[in-house]
Amino acid sequence: MDLRKGFHEPAEKPRRFYKSAEAAPADGGWTILLDSRRLRTPKAEPMVLPTRALAELVAEEWAAQTDVIEMATMHATRLANTAIETIGASREAVAGEVAQYAGSDLVCYFAEGPAALVERQAAAWDPLLARAAAEEGVVLERASGILHRAQPQASLDRVREIALAQDDFGLAGLAFGAALFGSALLAVALLRGWMSGEAAFDLSRVDEAFQEEQWGVDEEAAERTHRLRGEARMLDRWFRSLGK
Repeated sequence: MDLRKGFHEPAEKPRRFYKSAEAAPADGGWTILLDSRRLRTPKAEPMVLPTRALAELVAEEWAAQTDVIEMATMHATRLANTAIETIGASREAVAGEVAQYAGSDLVCYFAEGPAALVERQAAAWDPLLARAAAEEGVVLERASGILHRAQPQASLDRVREIALAQDDFGLAGLAFGAALFGSALLAVALLRGWMSGEAAFDLSRVDEAFQEEQWGVDEEAAERTHRLRGEARMLDRWFRSLGK
């Protein structure tokens, strides 16, 4: 499942019905209080998060809403809903999907040309490939062009193992990141703290940035880049919040 897809903003957006949104202890974890009312997921499950920092991240999204609630902008809230409602019953499948991203990982597919782009890709991606091999035992092979290149099964199994080692919130974040970046390695790098969310996002769009330098940027593409960069920043805070 692509955790970034499948969400549809309701035709009529709900109006803000609360004055304050804040994190509060609950049930051995942390919840969000909208005034005195505890936040629940769309399936009416209690919103219980493992750390105060993560609850504060979600609470900030609710506090930032104005007259209407724009769920499409509330990436941490939607990711928390998924972690609570979905991940526990489908951990094996979600971990398998993260491993599938490693099987066709964006950072393994180098252009055949021009030379300037290939050099930029190598400078951006080779250190990540080397670190993943050295520190995580994930050895992925480079490919030139767009033809698929099969990756070592042992490396795909290792990515799956890393995914399953996370709790439901960490696994949800890892799957979200793999889909966002088109790369399991970039998602793992962000999980491990090897780089920031913005840096991971930049590494995921080396090709696009190169093309923009050649041909310019249209308004729609700029808006999409801005939105996705915001998701990458949120995911950075998500992973850091899990450790607090």
